[in-house]
Amino acid sequence: MHTFHPENIELKKYSFLVTGGAGFIGSHIVEYLLNHGAGKVKVLDDLSTGFIENIEAFENYPNFEFIKGDITDYTTCLIATDKIDYVLHQAALGSVPRSIDNPVATNLANVSGFLNVITAAKENKIKRFVYASSSSVYGDSLELPKTEDQIGKPLSPYAVSKLTNEIYADVFYKVYGFEVIGLRYFNIFGPRQSPQGPYAAVIPLFVDYLANGNSPFINGDGEQTRDFTYVENAVQANIKALFTSNKNALNKVYNIAVGDRISINELFNTIKDLLDSKINPTYRSKRDGDIHDSLADISLAHQMIEYNPKVKLKDGLKITVEWFKKYHLTKEHVGIASK
Repeated sequence: MHTFHPENIELKKYSFLVTGGAGFIGSHIVEYLLNHGAGKVKVLDDLSTGFIENIEAFENYPNFEFIKGDITDYTTCLIATDKIDYVLHQAALGSVPRSIDNPVATNLANVSGFLNVITAAKENKIKRFVYASSSSVYGDSLELPKTEDQIGKPLSPYAVSKLTNEIYADVFYKVYGFEVIGLRYFNIFGPRQSPQGPYAAVIPLFVDYLANGNSPFINGDGEQTRDFTYVENAVQANIKALFTSNKNALNKVYNIAVGDRISINELFNTIKDLLDSKINPTYRSKRDGDIHDSLADISLAHQMIEYNPKVKLKDGLKITVEWFKKYHLTKEHVGIASK
């Protein structure tokens, strides 16, 4: 993995909290910090959507600590942020369909949980708070590419929760002078992204289904487009946001993407080719709350925090498919390895 923090910053001098650190994106951030000699890396995760397997490799590090706890409990958040320099807040209940099925649970984790973590971080005098937002905040806006200052009305409870995070962060900066930066993720994918459960993301689902000889579903006609972003690019954004010396970069939210888009049909065919599969997809009705097209303008992130995505879609897909073959699928490709 590339190095993303400035040369004059010694990570060994600092302590970090990664909420949701047993999750897909969070565990990659933890891996970066540990591999680059961070003084202390603490993970807070309730394992509701994260997996202990994602952080098992880190348990032997003397500078690593795992707290099994819920961000909806404020006392837990206070304990987790104690003696911490930087917070990377990744914990959330993801998925637009999940939020439509259970808006109360989404609000509890993503709004109340967010408020608990950012308040605890402020109370414990954290140097900077970087948090995960989402491209879902663009809602019904039809503008392409998406620019940070042009958002529409949210189309799901999940989108409402992430927009609320951005509003709270803005208030904490203005009222308390608390250093915050938000990152609007666009369809992050890569190793450790689980294909299991009813709310799994499209890329691991496609890989899982095809590798096991099954036909995956495509919602709608498959001509909807997304700006899929390899996970190392998201790690880069978090680290650069954490350590940028540009004070004008604070209290802003940035698109974290590649600035390119692909249709779901084309995505399917690319993965199909990588797996040398002959299987075709099964089409079904469009999903509630979904936007049709997504494409990010990443120029603001490039300008303010020097974000420069290193891994493009097809290279990321190759790495991801190889990882699934090696770690997640049985050798016979007849089923998912148990978690």
